[in-house]
Amino acid sequence: MSFLSAAVAPPRFAVVRSAVSRSRRRRNSNNADKAKQISNPTEHSNAGISMTKSSSGFGSGKKITVWKCVQNCGACCKLDKGQNFPSPEEIFDDPSDIQLYKSLVGEDGWCIHYEKSTRMCSRYAERPYFCRVEPEIFEALYGIDKKKFNKEACSCCIDTIKAVHGSSSTELDRFNLAIRSSSST
Repeated sequence: MSFLSAAVAPPRFAVVRSAVSRSRRRRNSNNADKAKQISNPTEHSNAGISMTKSSSGFGSGKKITVWKCVQNCGACCKLDKGQNFPSPEEIFDDPSDIQLYKSLVGEDGWCIHYEKSTRMCSRYAERPYFCRVEPEIFEALYGIDKKKFNKEACSCCIDTIKAVHGSSSTELDRFNLAIRSSSST
């Protein structure tokens, strides 16, 4: 993800809600610790994800949508998105993560590190682990399997962009174009 924080809290749809419940029952506290230590913070969030082909039928490839961030969006930096999104208490087990998340929420609901004039994160390289859209983070926080990461990350971003910028926004158009152009066949 370029210059912006990753989607912090996916919307309340059945897959994520059930995944959160499932993951809380089966995960131990080491998963969150591992997620906090994942990836070099100066690298692009999605750099380690490879695109794969899935053949079905007569040698035709199945398109796999690959998550990709778009610059000048910032929808994920709107941390207080309202009741349609999970609260920090519903996402995090660690009280220090809840406290950190809440400390980042400005009076207007936007992250205090989001520069509205440039639409960029002022501390992108040092952003918290939960501001990163990566397979390991989604698995640790939401119980979403790495195989389903791209589909779920795209769905979360689409819902977040719609909630923040609207369903007819240029941000949504640019995101849809980006994930279509990065799809693998």
